[in-house]
Amino acid sequence: MNTLTPALDRFLTTMEFPAMKDDLIREGTRAGLAIADRAQLDRLPEQRYDGRLPVREALAAQADENAELVAA
Repeated sequence: MNTLTPALDRFLTTMEFPAMKDDLIREGTRAGLAIADRAQLDRLPEQRYDGRLPVREALAAQADENAELVAA
């Protein structure tokens, strides 16, 4: 499931890794990400992310969990 907006995808492409969740949120704010995109980053688990792929995977897992809650 693709959970990334084009803007969030571009941001992750330019983000320097490794990065902590707080780094992603701070840099996303500086980059002018939309509130909805920053909210997705804010819901990520507190951890170190070594690249764009682990962030995408965490966002996809989060979306899957939300879909399961809605379906229940």
